[in-house]
Amino acid sequence: MLRGIQVLDLSRVLAGPWATQMLADLGATVMKVERAGSGDDTRQWGPPYTAQGLASYFTCANRGKHSVSVDFKNPEQLQAVHELALKADVIVENFKVDQLKAFGLDAAALRAKKPELIYCSITGYGQNGPRANEAGYDFALQGLTGLMSITGPAEGPPFKVGVAVIDIVTGIYACNAITACLFHKAQTGEGATIDCALFDTGIALLANQGAAHLVAGAEPKAMGNTHPSIVPYQAYHAKDGYLVLAVGNDRQFASLAKALNEDSWATDPRFATNPQRVENRELLNGLLEPLLMKANRSHWLERFEAVGVPCTPVQSVSEVFTEPQLHERQLLVSHADSPLKPVEDLRPRDTTSLLQTVGQPMVINGLRPSHPLPPPDLGPTITRLKP
Repeated sequence: MLRGIQVLDLSRVLAGPWATQMLADLGATVMKVERAGSGDDTRQWGPPYTAQGLASYFTCANRGKHSVSVDFKNPEQLQAVHELALKADVIVENFKVDQLKAFGLDAAALRAKKPELIYCSITGYGQNGPRANEAGYDFALQGLTGLMSITGPAEGPPFKVGVAVIDIVTGIYACNAITACLFHKAQTGEGATIDCALFDTGIALLANQGAAHLVAGAEPKAMGNTHPSIVPYQAYHAKDGYLVLAVGNDRQFASLAKALNEDSWATDPRFATNPQRVENRELLNGLLEPLLMKANRSHWLERFEAVGVPCTPVQSVSEVFTEPQLHERQLLVSHADSPLKPVEDLRPRDTTSLLQTVGQPMVINGLRPSHPLPPPDLGPTITRLKP
């Protein structure tokens, strides 16, 4: 859907590359400009590594891109980047605020030459404010924005989320803003300057927890696997492992009670409605957990599924990648060895030995927009474009 759109990717690590990978998957041509000699920092963030020597971290956010190397201190190479910039429809960068001014690659300088350019800057704290000049790191932002204060066991130390969630969601927001600006440009011919900040995203990710503070002055706290406003809605230990119960309404709770042969719970004034269950959380869990410990997960999963109670096993990452639903949804993308081989080259080969990445979590008109080109090797030194 974005075929013909030229993207110059001056970003590295995760938030920016996540956004530009989405654009590549949607059909844009993405040129990744990397530091000469070493490239994107995440090329070295291993082990593990692919058979071609790419760090697995790099492979998660750089599918479908082309790469060139550049030394900004080399005048000829810098001029070549300027030429690419003025041919691009979209530029994405995640340098510190004003750092690209020294090279004439900032939004103001480039949009003065090409007003229709869409220029997206991704920083830790945004283009203004007392922290604007600070470097931004996902882990640090998870702490600063309060996300760590509501993650982890109750009364325990703060925990970060198991992936760099602020980086990833910032990338999604950036891609969303870019596609909106492309739509606006198609209508008006006008470009845009986009300011995305990890800090802003971290605050937005507080979601209902942030709303609880704004509405009622509440101070949300870490509650482990429990939910502040819904019960039972957490992980429970069965005989052979953990399962998640996500009982979202009173009807589902009545079904749960029936599946447990505890029909009276559905009319018990302590449990009949969700507010009552929240008030009597510990009491209900004290009754529920011993029952679940009497049988294996498979037993409970079968019984709960039969009555429409949302329940899943807590799976390891290895188990997830053998999940039948994942393969039915065709979420994995198999790539050819060379970044320049077309997807047709995959057909006669054993794809089990090829690099795989996780495709875009969307299906449009029956197709999952995930680029067949694998993450690129570090590209050659950039040269001036031919007239």
